[in-house]
Amino acid sequence: MTDSLQTADAPQPETRALAGDLMSKFDGLIAERKALLDSGVRDPFAIVMEQVLSPTEAVIRGKKTILLGTYNYMGMTFDPDVIAAGKEALDRFGSGTNGSRMLNGTFHDHVEVEQALREFYGTSGAIVFSTGYMANLGMISTLAGKGDYIILDADSHASIYDGCKQGYAEVVRFRHNSVEDLDKRLSRLPPEAGKLVVLEGVYSMLGDVAPLKEMVAVAKKHGAMTLSDEAHSMGFFGPHGRGVYEEQGLDGQVDFIVGTFSKSVGTVGGFCVSNHPKFEAIRLACRAYIFTASLPPSVVATAATSIRKLMHAHNKRQHLWENARTLHGNLKALGFKLGTDTPQSAIIAVILPTQEEAVGMWQALLEHGLYVNMARPPATPAGMYLLRCSLCAEHTAEQVAEITQMFAAAGRAVGAIPQ
Repeated sequence: MTDSLQTADAPQPETRALAGDLMSKFDGLIAERKALLDSGVRDPFAIVMEQVLSPTEAVIRGKKTILLGTYNYMGMTFDPDVIAAGKEALDRFGSGTNGSRMLNGTFHDHVEVEQALREFYGTSGAIVFSTGYMANLGMISTLAGKGDYIILDADSHASIYDGCKQGYAEVVRFRHNSVEDLDKRLSRLPPEAGKLVVLEGVYSMLGDVAPLKEMVAVAKKHGAMTLSDEAHSMGFFGPHGRGVYEEQGLDGQVDFIVGTFSKSVGTVGGFCVSNHPKFEAIRLACRAYIFTASLPPSVVATAATSIRKLMHAHNKRQHLWENARTLHGNLKALGFKLGTDTPQSAIIAVILPTQEEAVGMWQALLEHGLYVNMARPPATPAGMYLLRCSLCAEHTAEQVAEITQMFAAAGRAVGAIPQ
């Protein structure tokens, strides 16, 4: 057999998938993305911010663009005091810690930010994690062990589900925001077993608020502890900005509050606060705290300053709610289908019937100079495609009016609303 015959008969690598190729499972996603790009649409999940001008504006593809797709709810990213605190810590402590919190990774500002959290939430305990994702992953997998039960809302965030997978507890889901279904599920569990009910103040896809007051009462009735993720409500719900649980009069009644620095605080990191007398033991048992690098000192310094300023940000809170009510009313009047009938949070979800229409609308808005987030399954329920608008306390009334005009023009162009 000649070399040429061997070459001709051999399978060609570009046309044959290797046996056991672990990347082959992504072929469907690759084909879907290629078809999207071949249609002339930009990739909604590959946007580059070339320059950020303020909490509400950036340069995208050389064009000044209004930002309506960040979680910078309170606009703290450009606060002069916050920036100054980060620069000072960078000069004093360098760019990183080079270790975990359990070893050499606790600096002065890690202690400061945990104290700022205790002051903000009025709790005795606070633990900071590297991200909000890690806070949920670590707390849930550590709190509930073998023989225990985690009861969670079916629409819970991916970090909550991953926290369940990381641990050994039995997982029970209940229908989204259904107090009755939560009660029914809890009533079927062994009364003597440890139980953790995991809730969210604001659900990030549709921006709807949980009936925490009723759910916490049901959890207590069945002897369950509660954890509420207040990532999307910290800063602007409640008299002190602590979250939905405070807004609903539950201060001191929720066992564990989880949150993040990447939204209203304006930087990165996660945390949990609690009044439980044994809370500090989490530091000794939580893998997501022990086995990961600690946040850079400049990051936690900015977070501490931001949190302390948020305690007194009453005018910002009021303006954010004004923006949310105005834009929700405007989009509803234009004829868009929204995720909630009334404005429940700083998130406004505009629901489209198909992915093609959602992508087309997203691109039309970007061309008009407006950036929003496009969301699709599995981040959303099956068959749901939406544009998620996240308002900021720094959006001016003029910007909200301009955003409304952009939605009107883009919506009519793609047929999402009547001409």
